[in-house]
Amino acid sequence: MKIVVIGGSGLIGKKLVSKLQDRGHEAIAASPSSGVNAVTGEGLTEALAGTQVVVDVTNSPSFEDAAVLEFFEKSSRNLLAAEADAGVAHHVVVSIVGADRIPDSGYMRAKVAQEKLIQSAAIPYTIVRATQFFEFIETIIAQFPSDEQTVHLPPAFIQPILSEDVVDALVDITLGVPVNGTIDLAGPDRFHFEEIICQFLNATHDSRQVVVDSHARYFGAALNDQLVPQGNSRIGSTHFEDWLNRSIA
Repeated sequence: MKIVVIGGSGLIGKKLVSKLQDRGHEAIAASPSSGVNAVTGEGLTEALAGTQVVVDVTNSPSFEDAAVLEFFEKSSRNLLAAEADAGVAHHVVVSIVGADRIPDSGYMRAKVAQEKLIQSAAIPYTIVRATQFFEFIETIIAQFPSDEQTVHLPPAFIQPILSEDVVDALVDITLGVPVNGTIDLAGPDRFHFEEIICQFLNATHDSRQVVVDSHARYFGAALNDQLVPQGNSRIGSTHFEDWLNRSIA
């Protein structure tokens, strides 16, 4: 089966292409570096010829509200139109758990806009909402107010997942039938922000102290339980502590 991974040069895309190829499929990594640009439409027609499944794991180069919305809307419209012309049978996209519950965040609003475009198209689809990746823990910390002594974090929950566990789930979903709905992916452990960030800071010998602050914002939004899945979800097998111990060894 021919599968095109849009954003195939990134963290998730590279691993997904490799694992699909190991399964014997014609998996192709498509990105601007390979001449395929979903935002401009460049190379889409040629890349999607004869394709059965498209997996979109792209991310915006800018998190500014207007820019990120433009990125996801333009890329999704171009991609869905090219897929319709090519007769693609399954559109898979990676989104974020809780995106529809955080309207104060421009980034999350952009992901919801992307999801709505997919839902309104005629192509069978699966939206895969994942929680935050272990590998991006430093990026997560950087979203909150901090100085040389402290990091301010909200009194909220987070349930991050290892990227490799996301890839394993994506392989199964990509090779399965479209659900025409949403699948949530999360790690096996749920933490308060201060708990997981303290673990990371201690493990990396970062002396900053955690301050629980109800005014701390994540991508501009107040948090409580929006970043954790609600109801049934697919759970990864890797625990944060195990990953952390391996990563700093």
